[in-house]
Amino acid sequence: MSKEIILNEIITGYRNLIKERYQYQILKDDYDFPETINETVLNNIKNYFLTYVYPDVEKRATLNEAFNSLDEFIKHPEKLLNLVLDSFQLIFTHGRHLPKIFNAGLKAMKSFRGATKFENALVIKANNKKIAPTYSTKKINSLIQLLPYHEIEEFMKNTETFFNIIYDKELVEKIKEIIGFLISKMKKKPKVFSKKEIFGLELALETITKGEEMLNKLTEKDQEILIDFVLQIEKDHMKKLFSK
Repeated sequence: MSKEIILNEIITGYRNLIKERYQYQILKDDYDFPETINETVLNNIKNYFLTYVYPDVEKRATLNEAFNSLDEFIKHPEKLLNLVLDSFQLIFTHGRHLPKIFNAGLKAMKSFRGATKFENALVIKANNKKIAPTYSTKKINSLIQLLPYHEIEEFMKNTETFFNIIYDKELVEKIKEIIGFLISKMKKKPKVFSKKEIFGLELALETITKGEEMLNKLTEKDQEILIDFVLQIEKDHMKKLFSK
């Protein structure tokens, strides 16, 4: 069976696991949610994950090239950094902090792209162990248990890093400014930057912006509470799997 078929089934299976894990009526019995962290708030974070971090197979087909170009930028950021450092406007506005802001933007992109790396690790395990589709949530959990725990820790760290960045309003506005600047510059250089590369950054900008918008519906205190709950839910799920 091809890896593409296995990946598509893993994507579907893991999305079902998220839907199952973020059911408010179940979570409220295990976690002491304040009244402000209600079912609507939990549904918003679940839908954010399913829309931007773990899109479905159909949407993934249109995003793969953008994801690939984004991964290349993460591996080889020099192409983007040179554009940023050539901007008098950005240097004047942000001064010596510019490289730090740029690196924070890269870290945010790398963090939400960590989900795909995690899925691919599950594909390898399914293929090596000849565990065939379809993948129920029970099967997905069994595949996760086959991964080295340091890979699980890296995945959880990526989630924590991403939310900590979009929680920092001042930093996220600077990151959005720089990504928006890069997109604008790239569009003016069609012989240097492809449409796929531009789309990759537009996707990153949308993911960060929508994450910020989701959090901004809450007070600053509730944003912090929600992020802590999400991280705890993820950690508890993994600990439960690896304690068996």
